[in-house]
Amino acid sequence: MIKTIFCAIYLVISMIFLVPFGLIAFFLYLIGLRKSMRLVMYKIAQGWGFSLIKISGCKITVSGKENIPRKDGVCFISNHDSYFDIVLLLAYCGRPFGFIAKKELAFVPFLNMWIYMLGGLFIDRKNIRKAVVTINKGAKRIKAGGGMIIFPEGHRSKGRGLLPFHPGSLKLATMARAPIIPVAIKDSSEALEKHGRVIGAKAGISFLPQIDTASLPSEDRKQILCDKIYQAISDELNHANVQNETAANEC
Repeated sequence: MIKTIFCAIYLVISMIFLVPFGLIAFFLYLIGLRKSMRLVMYKIAQGWGFSLIKISGCKITVSGKENIPRKDGVCFISNHDSYFDIVLLLAYCGRPFGFIAKKELAFVPFLNMWIYMLGGLFIDRKNIRKAVVTINKGAKRIKAGGGMIIFPEGHRSKGRGLLPFHPGSLKLATMARAPIIPVAIKDSSEALEKHGRVIGAKAGISFLPQIDTASLPSEDRKQILCDKIYQAISDELNHANVQNETAANEC
């Protein structure tokens, strides 16, 4: 419970402290300094993520960072175990990225500004026409050299294992024709959702080898890509489970 209180206090204090700076950065962003402000905001968000992980007491295992391209467009596709996933990605991804957020978050003060400046987009899933426009914007950002993250499960699994992917969610990746980095996040729900409070749990994040979308056959590309990414993430999560069971037996 103490860690939960500390994390809550840190969240409130960090938000209060960053609001004035965020407003200034947002103004500079709007008048044309988009690239530099996006990088500055990402560095701040990355530091915030590391700090929150430290305060939570979580022990994070990270692998595969060498698979992340330092430049050019890239699409990260990750499983979604908990709210803590965004914190892990901010801390360890190593480059700015945006993500597709539900439209309701566009009305959350301050949070909407950060999502926007980090390159995020808000999608109205109930309006197909508007959703297509949002996906097109995301694809253009990747083609322009940016990074985007997709959670194809559609919602958090909360420790229930890898849920089925929605093939339609990968449209952004297929349109951009950019390299895909599958991301396997393990046990992040142990840090928050499972117990209803912050726990200093052990979690892991693995950046898997790139998948080249351009080399896939045009026929059924979306389904082939969906199956390939799902299998890669599933294999990594299963491998982590085997390692944990082996370590437990040795103890």
